[in-house]
Amino acid sequence: MVIKVISAAVTGLDIHKISVEVDVTNSLPQIIIVGLGDTAISEAKERIKLAIKNSGFEFPKTKVVINLAPANLKKEGALYDLAMATGILAKEKIINKIPDDIAFLGELSLDGSIRPVNGVLPIVSGLKELGIKKVILPFENLDEASFVEEIETLGARNLGEVVLYLNEDYPLKKLKQKVDDFLNIDFNFEFDFKDIKGQFHAKKALEIAAAGAHNVLMSGSPGSGKTMLAKAFCSILPPLTKNEAIELTKIYSIAGLLDLKTPLINKRPFRSPHHSASSVGITGGGTMIKPGEITLAHRGVLFLDEMPEFQRSVLEVLRQPLEENFVTISRAQNTVKYPANFILIGAMNPCPCGFLGDKQKKCICSDFQIQRYKSKLSGPLLDRIDLHITVPRLTDEELLNIKEDKETSFDIRQRVIKARQIQTERYKKDNIYTNSELTPKLINKYCKIDEGSKQMLKGAINKFNLSARSYDRILKISRTIADLNGSNDIKTEHIAQALTFRGLN
Repeated sequence: MVIKVISAAVTGLDIHKISVEVDVTNSLPQIIIVGLGDTAISEAKERIKLAIKNSGFEFPKTKVVINLAPANLKKEGALYDLAMATGILAKEKIINKIPDDIAFLGELSLDGSIRPVNGVLPIVSGLKELGIKKVILPFENLDEASFVEEIETLGARNLGEVVLYLNEDYPLKKLKQKVDDFLNIDFNFEFDFKDIKGQFHAKKALEIAAAGAHNVLMSGSPGSGKTMLAKAFCSILPPLTKNEAIELTKIYSIAGLLDLKTPLINKRPFRSPHHSASSVGITGGGTMIKPGEITLAHRGVLFLDEMPEFQRSVLEVLRQPLEENFVTISRAQNTVKYPANFILIGAMNPCPCGFLGDKQKKCICSDFQIQRYKSKLSGPLLDRIDLHITVPRLTDEELLNIKEDKETSFDIRQRVIKARQIQTERYKKDNIYTNSELTPKLINKYCKIDEGSKQMLKGAINKFNLSARSYDRILKISRTIADLNGSNDIKTEHIAQALTFRGLN
């Protein structure tokens, strides 16, 4: 009789039920694992054998064949160790019976202890949807798995505890936690808008960006405060919702970046990759496909400092995710889709030396150098960035005499939260959350403008040769400005303000 034990495989954020089938034949003692497993699964033979032996059980003195079904699905990692060992022990009658509605996850050490694995939260959540009632998993992963409702998660420290639980109903540790208990925490942010002198135009642009989840490009001389503004941006973003926190935690769990001591991501991510990052590092991929920076920045911020210093090919891969809010990674053997709904904040100098247009220091760049520098950002990419702003360097007079801004990040965040609530209520039937996600069809529905606004936009289109995408983005920005002002309708002054933030003034 073939023994079948349930485990799971991860493809992107999708979960597949894996049936670990174990049987023995009268032949020379050996272990054979089939079913399209990777090197970690192939190496499991010795881990399983010694884990069973060092746990005080006898390993079969015959040929053991283990099949990971379905055989056409690629399996990766060491999370199948516990399921395979459990199947062998059940085949040897050391374990009396394995229920059909229980799954097993975990990597085995040679001494029989169970080591933590990646991807536990999405796996447990997926198994629940597939009808599994219980999951036995590493004790260290129990906190992470405890956020999944309507499924029993049991933490085991070693293989011996699993055997005792299945045979004698040994009490494994259970834990249930509520996501809401980890949210709405008053975080202490390192950077606050009140600490940034001046730059009121840039601060207003970032407030609009936070309220509508719009992308921003800041241009200015070195030391003008672009990086500090970007780092303070997280302090005005609204707190994560329950669904967003779970979604982010799944991503970081699969990427292996989840701290076991902090089992839930409860703060919007701020990712700032170095300009030497590759396109694979930004979008994701690799031999074992993992999320890239744009997915790790999901529901948060991707900050590209010194944006023109990134390779052009790296910047161009952002175009599709910025438009579609997801990235599809296609390889010869697999295709994975990851979410990538992030706010892009870019910072750049106006020229290679950084002082083009500066009132205090003269630019030493030639026209050719300036043109080559700016051409690193293509027109289609710039077209996908909603807000284009200049951050001028403060004069010595301004630095010395400007008093600390009385308006804190907390004050701005309250306006942003209110604007987001308006959008959530407006779009509750459209499966979107922010103005930046509006499709052309929804723009026609929610961004209606009067005749005066139409004439203003017509003049801007003719004067600046705006594309259809730019026109739509101006309407989205105007919608966000109207929401911040508590206006149901988009007015002429909202359009005018939106145009100033597109670098068209």
